Amino acid sequence: MAEAVWELLERAARRAAPLEELRALRLAVQAVSPAALRARLSADHLTALFDLLGVNDREQVAACVSILERLLQALDPVYVVQNLREELQKGLFHPDDSVKILSIAQVGRIVENSDAVTEILNSPQLLRQIINCIGGERIAVAKEAIKSLSRIAQTQDGLEALFVSSLLSDLKNVMATNDVVRYRVYELIVEISSVSAESLNYCANSGLISELIGELTGDDVLVRATCIEMVTSLAHTPHGRQYLAQQGVIDKISNIIVGAESDPFSGFYLPGFVKFFGNLAVVDSPQQICERYPVFIEKVFEMAESHDPTMIGVAVDTLGILGSNVEGKQVLQKTRSRFQSLLNKIGHQAKNAPTELRLRCLDAISSLLYLPPEQQTEDLLRMTESWFTSLSSQPLELFRSISTQPFPDLHCGALRVFTAIANQPWAQKLMLDSPGFVEYIVDRSVEPDKASKDAKYELVKALVNSKTIAEIFGNQYYLRLRAYLHEGPYYVKAVATTAVEGAE
Repeated sequence: MAEAVWELLERAARRAAPLEELRALRLAVQAVSPAALRARLSADHLTALFDLLGVNDREQVAACVSILERLLQALDPVYVVQNLREELQKGLFHPDDSVKILSIAQVGRIVENSDAVTEILNSPQLLRQIINCIGGERIAVAKEAIKSLSRIAQTQDGLEALFVSSLLSDLKNVMATNDVVRYRVYELIVEISSVSAESLNYCANSGLISELIGELTGDDVLVRATCIEMVTSLAHTPHGRQYLAQQGVIDKISNIIVGAESDPFSGFYLPGFVKFFGNLAVVDSPQQICERYPVFIEKVFEMAESHDPTMIGVAVDTLGILGSNVEGKQVLQKTRSRFQSLLNKIGHQAKNAPTELRLRCLDAISSLLYLPPEQQTEDLLRMTESWFTSLSSQPLELFRSISTQPFPDLHCGALRVFTAIANQPWAQKLMLDSPGFVEYIVDRSVEPDKASKDAKYELVKALVNSKTIAEIFGNQYYLRLRAYLHEGPYYVKAVATTAVEGAE
């Protein structure tokens, strides 16, 4: 096979390879190891293949791109940049997007190599064209350009090249293309800023983060909705949160939520603003965030109590995020009866709402009810038990009925609720006291697909790994669960068959 590759490559290098041979070469290079390709590959072979891209024949271009992807991956990035810089640059101007993506992806590889990155940083024209690719019509090209530029910014020299040179003007110029491209540049800036405090400093000094925040707090409600997602990403890092707090951005977002009462268009941006605080509460301190910005928790409750499915969905997601750790659970518990009645509404939605909202309710319930073994104090166990009983008059039956419906997503969602409470003694007692429930758990025939079998297995694992299960369930059921765990999620019991003479 290797000899066939060299013969076909030589023919391509002499421009003597018709389309059928390029197709054969595309298949052949996949069968040869990278080491074997590297041993005999020359710059002439690759240059010839790049030259074959210069035709108006989509099938030939597609074949050459596929061959080049395989061959270039086999080569050292230093070799690629030193021998094929011009070809890569030409590729960035090619009318076919697959060629642009090939070239940008190779630049992405090169900048990850400490010996090769300098070659790219000393090629401003190449970098300029990658920046221009952010403004391309095809999102796939723009995404690849963003990925490569964010890799370039991983080093001090890369940050200098992008933000302390004429390339910053190119970045600002491409932003002026249209709204969509402007948001792509913001996405790049947030990605770079998230790496380190130093990266954030370069981005802040460029003025682009100020522009993003200006749009976030401006009057255009649709722009607000887009920008809040990027600012939320920035808030995932400690240095990002510190910057947003110092710039007064978190206070501004809180004030916008307060003012949303009188804004008839608040439905466009309010979900994103509430999610921002939900994420902030989890990565920071739920108690501090809820105490400092009481409008956040108040707004979540209002949205959950509304009749708007969109708002309910966002509120339920946020409650699930907020209640995913013990501190957040305690914040919710402090609202007492209001949260208890809200849980009843969430239980009702889990049973009766459209499928997507039902799934979100089930996921939130799982998050709210889960308690790690090391945090199972008497108070917290009493709290999760009271929350569970607030969901419905017969909560165990509610989720069991959902788990028997012929919809895999809902089926697995209900099993995840059982898994969340499976290690808590009060839940184990409920399961044991519910007629036929333990038999349902160990019955493999009710799981129709892989996802359901996996979800049931996680439930069994949670039960078996609990310290109280043997005592509460008793030896017989405990041994059946252990056998289930040992057999794995996809075990099928062998059925003996007896041949009968004369049977059809």
